[in-house]
Amino acid sequence: MATIKEFEDLEIWKLSRILCNDIFKLASNSELSSDYKLFNQLNGSTGSIMDNIAEGYERNGNKEFIQYLSIAKASCGETRSQLYRVLDRNYCSEVEFEHIKNQTLVISKKIAAFITYLKRSDFKGSKFNQEL
Repeated sequence: MATIKEFEDLEIWKLSRILCNDIFKLASNSELSSDYKLFNQLNGSTGSIMDNIAEGYERNGNKEFIQYLSIAKASCGETRSQLYRVLDRNYCSEVEFEHIKNQTLVISKKIAAFITYLKRSDFKGSKFNQEL
């Protein structure tokens, strides 16, 4: 496993950032940008994925990190649900929908795997290191 020094090093954060950009591009190229409430909800839920990963990482403790990762995972589900409204309102094609839906599924699975890894890890976080 690669050494993680900052939350920006985490693959799940990088993938979440790509998802956010893809949602913004979708809105910019469709009428979704005019559906302010739906766009704001979608933009917020995708942003919540990457933001909760970052905030949890910065807490410096595995228990808190796991809690924030769980929230990020839930935001993946929220985003996926909102995507169905985007599709149903014809703001995207079936191909665009499937691509973005698959991104949320991949991120969700990777977050779940990372949570499992953290739960099994003996390392509890840097804030628990004892200085002599």
